[in-house]
Amino acid sequence: MNTFLLPFVLGIIIFILYGAVFIVKQQTAVIIETFGRFGSIKQSGLHFKIPIVQRISGRLSLKIQQLDVIIETKTRDDVFVKLKVSVQFKVIKSKVEDAFYKLDYPHDQITSYVFDVVRAEVPKMKLDDVFVKKDDIAIAVKSELNDAMINYGYDIIKTLVTDIDPDAQVKAAMNRINAADREKTAAQYEGDAARILIVEKAKAEAESKRLQGQGIADQRREIARGLEESVEVLNKVGINSQEASALIVVTQHYDTLQSIGQETNSNLILLPNSPQAGSQMLNDMVASFTASNQIGEAMKNNKKNLDKKSK
Repeated sequence: MNTFLLPFVLGIIIFILYGAVFIVKQQTAVIIETFGRFGSIKQSGLHFKIPIVQRISGRLSLKIQQLDVIIETKTRDDVFVKLKVSVQFKVIKSKVEDAFYKLDYPHDQITSYVFDVVRAEVPKMKLDDVFVKKDDIAIAVKSELNDAMINYGYDIIKTLVTDIDPDAQVKAAMNRINAADREKTAAQYEGDAARILIVEKAKAEAESKRLQGQGIADQRREIARGLEESVEVLNKVGINSQEASALIVVTQHYDTLQSIGQETNSNLILLPNSPQAGSQMLNDMVASFTASNQIGEAMKNNKKNLDKKSK
C-alpha cells in the first residue's frame, strides 16, 4: 500500500512545487489574484505563490510601446488630408493595478482620443497651416491623452505627427505651384543678372570713353605745347609767326606722307584737287623754304661769331 501511494504523493508534491514557483522577466509586471480577487503585483525575479489559492491573472509589459494612428479629415479650406500620428506610451509602474483592471484595450482607447483631438484641431487650419503647425497638433494630442490615460495607469511619453498626406489632386496642384514658383524665381535671378551685366558693361564703356577723351586731351595739349615751343625757337632766329606756322605745317605734311609710305604698301597718295588748295600749299612751301634759309644763315653767323671769340 505504501509503495502504491509513494509515487502519487511525489507527483502531488512536484505539481504543487511547479505551480508555486514562477519567474517574472525584466520590465514586466505580474498580477496575482487570491480566490479571484486582486492579491499583489510581482516585479522581475523569482517568486512563489500558493497553488490553487493564488493564480497569475495577467502580465503587463513596462516597456515603452508605440501606436501609429492614421486619421483622415478635412481642413478649413476643404482639402481632405491623411495624418499619421505616432504615440509612445507605457504603463506607470506604480499604477499597474489600474492599467490591468480599468482598461482592457488601451490601444483602442488611445486611438479614439487621437481621432477626437485631430478631427477637432485640423478643421480649424488651412492646409499650409497643417504642415507648419504639426508640432502644435502633436502637443494638443499629447495633452488630451495624458489627461485621459493617467486615470487608467498609462503615461504618454511623446506624440508625433509623422506624415501628412493630402489628396492626390491637391498634391499634383501643389507640385505645379511649386514648379511655377521655382521657374519664376529662376527668371527673376536671370533678369537681375542680365541687368547687372548691362549696367557694368555701360559703366566700363563710359570709363573707357572718359579715359580715351582724357588721353586725346592730353595729346592735344602736348602738341599745342610743342608747337608753341617751336614757334618761340623760330622767332628767336628772326622768323615771324606766320612763316614759322607755314614751316611747321609743311614739315608735318611731309612727315605724314613719309609715315604713310612706310606703314602701307600703297604708292598712291591723294592730294587736294582744288586750285586754292594747291596755291595755298605752294605758298606754305615757299614760306617754309625761306624760313629754312634764314635758319641756315643764322646758324652760320652764330658759328662765325663763336670762331672769332675762340681766336
